[in-house]
Amino acid sequence: MFRNSYDSDNTTFSPQGKLFQVEYALEAVKQGSAAIGLRSKTHAVLLTLKRSTGELATYQKKLIRIDDHVGVAIAGLTSDARVLSNFMRQQAMRSRMTYGRAIPVGRIVQSIADRAQTNTQEYGRRPYGVGFLVIGQDETGPHLYEFSPSGTAFEYYAHSIGARSQSAKTYLEKNFESFENATLPELINHGLSALHDTLQQDKHLSLQNTSIAIIGPSDSSSDIENLSQSSAAKKGNFRVWENESVENLLKTWRRSRGEPEDGPSEEETSASAPSAEQAQGTQGSENAPPGAPAGGEDVTMEE
Repeated sequence: MFRNSYDSDNTTFSPQGKLFQVEYALEAVKQGSAAIGLRSKTHAVLLTLKRSTGELATYQKKLIRIDDHVGVAIAGLTSDARVLSNFMRQQAMRSRMTYGRAIPVGRIVQSIADRAQTNTQEYGRRPYGVGFLVIGQDETGPHLYEFSPSGTAFEYYAHSIGARSQSAKTYLEKNFESFENATLPELINHGLSALHDTLQQDKHLSLQNTSIAIIGPSDSSSDIENLSQSSAAKKGNFRVWENESVENLLKTWRRSRGEPEDGPSEEETSASAPSAEQAQGTQGSENAPPGAPAGGEDVTMEE
């Protein structure tokens, strides 16, 4: 992509006042799989859609624990996320060793924002190609922040990043007023509904592609957490649910939508996706000139 030489480095502004290297980094975040964040008065929740590079590969890890009270969801380049998450861990450890207390959530988010901003100002560097949704809890309650490769960070009631995130934002904007007083199961159901809106038409949420992270006290009114096995839940620390751990949550969410608890059957899934012959026929009809028969139709020659 040619930008009249204004995208050759990250220190030159275009006549429109843009840094194209930063815009390319933001585009890398949009190419990553979706991540959703929500918070109430008592809890903050992250939900992510995991991807697999192939049938023989495992699903990519999308949730990273930083400290007992902080965790992140990523969208974009995983290698950049690893570097930034290690930097966040160093900041959290330094606070505990120097001051004897956990670092405030806003401060640790601001530290990575300052680090990312430096890469947009110095020649010879490139912006980080990853975005974060950060949840944490301190003496002021739960928090949700969004970190951008441009070096900005904002606090939200709910937010989404990654591919097809606009569909999730539409759902969150319609329902965010109910998040503040929502219980933990209700907050998770809202997050799963928003995450479902980012899927393609023939895809569904499953144990393999869904991961959930929570911070906040355990909900004694529900059975979504086994307190006897989770010390993190007792303390309200950051904890991640993946694979079999999300099975009951998905069943509860499907039940609230009036769907089968075990999800769509294989017949329904195959029926919603066009077959190879149908796809080939459709493609042929799209490329055919006006008046030509659609793909799959017989051609009758007239004498």
